[in-house]
Parts: sequence; C-alpha cells; structure tokens
Amino acid sequence: MGEARPLTDAEKSRYEWQLATPGFGEEGQRRLKGASVLVSRCGGVGGLVAYELAAAGVGRLVLAHAGPVRPNDLNRQLLMTAESVGRPRMEVAPQRLRELNPHVEVEAVAENVTEDNAARLVGGVDLVAACAPLFRERLLLNREAVRQNKPLVDCAMYDLELQITTVLPGKTPCLACLYPAEPPGWRREFPVFGATAGVVGCLGALEAVKVLAGFGEPLYGKILLCDLRDMTFRQAVLKRRLDCPVCGPAAA
Repeated sequence: MGEARPLTDAEKSRYEWQLATPGFGEEGQRRLKGASVLVSRCGGVGGLVAYELAAAGVGRLVLAHAGPVRPNDLNRQLLMTAESVGRPRMEVAPQRLRELNPHVEVEAVAENVTEDNAARLVGGVDLVAACAPLFRERLLLNREAVRQNKPLVDCAMYDLELQITTVLPGKTPCLACLYPAEPPGWRREFPVFGATAGVVGCLGALEAVKVLAGFGEPLYGKILLCDLRDMTFRQAVLKRRLDCPVCGPAAA
C-alpha cells in the first residue's frame, strides 16, 4: 500500500463525518490519502466506484476506459451527462471527479484493459477495482494483480443480480479459481438498471476503502451475492483450485 500522508486542515474538515467511524479515524484517512486505485472501466459500476473513492479521499485514481459517451450510457453512468454525449469518457469523468474533490489526483487512460497494457496499469497502483463488463478484462486484471501482489476488488452485475469478491494474493483464492475461463457466449450488453450499478459500485468502493485503510472485514476468501429482485443477500466461501493457472501451486 502507499505511504500514509498527513492531512491538511481543509481535508480534516471535508472528511469530518467519516473520521468518526470506529476503527478508521485519522490514521485510516491518512492511508487513503497515500493510496492509489485503478478503476477499470469507468461506466455504470466503475463510475460509482470512482465517485465514492474520490468522495472518501483516496489520493490518486487511475481511470481506464476507451471511447465516447453514448446516449444509452446515461441510465447508469452517473459521471456522464446529456451534454457529454459524443465526448471521450476520459475527458468527462475526470472533470466531474475533480469538481467533486480537488484534493484527489485523477489520471485518465483512454484505453480498455488488454494484454498489452494490463501489467503497466496494475503496476502503477496499490489496489485494482475490476468493474469491466467483459470477463477477459476482469481475468487479465486478476492475473496481473496476483502476479504483482496487489489486492483486487472484483465487482459484477447482471439484470438485478450482483456479486463482489476481494482477492488478496497469496492468502485467498483468485478470480480464476471461480472462473477458470471466460464463459462462452458472454456479451457486454445485458439488462440493467442504474440503481443496480449504483448498489454494486458503492459496495465495491467501501470494500476498497476497508482494504486500503485496514479496518473492518473485507470479503477475503468470500463472495457476496445479491439478488435485488427480492433483496436477498448472502455470502459464500470460495476455495482455491489446486489446478488454478494463476494462483495454484503450479503457477508459483
């Protein structure tokens, strides 16, 4: 993790309410200020993750997402506006985050995660928030997070269902233990309400805050599964696959 950094009087005033959280306090806030997080992508889920991490005072955010804002993004991508349709996402999202919290450094990378850039993107941060709708991107980030010993919070949704898990390399199963390969026939377009993206994004952001600040009980070795149709929330324990090509014994 990054080195904890001292808080200014302005920052103490801004974060006053969360500083009162038991187990967090000024030390937790200093840890957030010294931390950096990669958010990929910065859409419905990732945009909420980035927004809440900026509001919480994470010192540096790296956003990775290619392409312009489209009209059908606007039901869930709350960093975007009607006036931003047609503009590059990586112009709009950083501007909105800087307006929210000028104390946070925002770096925009107008690229989606690929084999060519995954190692570089993960190497420049302390924690990865994997929010892409495509399994290949999530699995690439998982592979690099494990290889570089960086914690990863994986956030996913479909329809009114969502799931979150946190990977701590060397101590927990990884995402490839759960998904050894990309499910056949998966498409990035699927039914979703913006509120579903908001729920998983806020939960994922809080999970990242807990990991970075070192308090609470992150979802290490567990997965949170939610069905918002009937408001069912449950946790399941994940087990490491001995044949996992990313974190299993053969991968060492």
